[in-house]
Amino acid sequence: MSTLFYLGRRILGTLPILVLVGLITFLLIHLTPGDPAAVVAGENASAEAIDAARHRLGLDQPFLVQFWHWLAGVLHGDLGTSFTSGRPVTALIFDRLPITLSLAAGATLVGLGIAVPLGVFAAINRGSWLDRITIFTTSLGIAAPEFFIGLILVLVVALNWGWLPATGYVPFAEDPLEWAARLTLPSITLGVGVAAELARQVRGSMIDVLSRDYIQTARAKGLSTWSILVKHALKNAAIPVVTVLGLQIRRLLGGAVIVEQIFAMNGVGSLAVRAVFLRDLPVLLGVALITAVVVLLINLMVDMSYSYFDPKVRQT
Repeated sequence: MSTLFYLGRRILGTLPILVLVGLITFLLIHLTPGDPAAVVAGENASAEAIDAARHRLGLDQPFLVQFWHWLAGVLHGDLGTSFTSGRPVTALIFDRLPITLSLAAGATLVGLGIAVPLGVFAAINRGSWLDRITIFTTSLGIAAPEFFIGLILVLVVALNWGWLPATGYVPFAEDPLEWAARLTLPSITLGVGVAAELARQVRGSMIDVLSRDYIQTARAKGLSTWSILVKHALKNAAIPVVTVLGLQIRRLLGGAVIVEQIFAMNGVGSLAVRAVFLRDLPVLLGVALITAVVVLLINLMVDMSYSYFDPKVRQT
């Protein structure tokens, strides 16, 4: 019952945050130069046609009235209609959301697959030249921008070697193998930075845990290094790592905008970029809201995982 109460309290606590995200996005869009009505009316449209488009879209109403109408629609499950395509924003986003979520999931797997063994290896060999190489390479991974890594992978792996496709996306239901092949390079591009950040965190957490008294006791009892690492050290070192991983989700969603452009993947990031250039207000608001919901859900999952990794942690 306490867990359900905690979940309910956290969900209710996210509602003001979502409203604030919508309000800030609404305000920023209205402050940027350009007129959505002029885009909708078309090139070389007359002033009368632009005014008519502005009235039809409700853009001639006061700012707070526009925001209230949008918020009322959201409360009824309606994110509005795209100014440019005429399609419901909900349909536009959820058509593309699987692409972005697949990319984020792939990047997370790449990050964890590299970071955990690399961080543990560096912690075990602390102070060695291998540890120094690990620290150096993770620093490069943190500093390297996604667009640079992506372009190098496209040039070398896709074009020169021909190992993997360079662009496009295939749904999982249509062809699972092709789906995985087309996600590999984008996932590596987006996951390198995550791997570098997590590897440093894993290394630091493991060094701290391996110095604890209960680890020394386990060694004195004759337990193998593998048993000590898997059964004792990793789980106790996981909380800081999971926290950083939750924070990296925002980096993944932001980086997806660039990666989707490089690999021609029509995900939510590409939709947001197009909406910015066309000043498609409902689409931008919908993307901002859905992104905020995803981030808040990930943060909630991270908080709930603490009690698993450390039974002494209790949600209050």
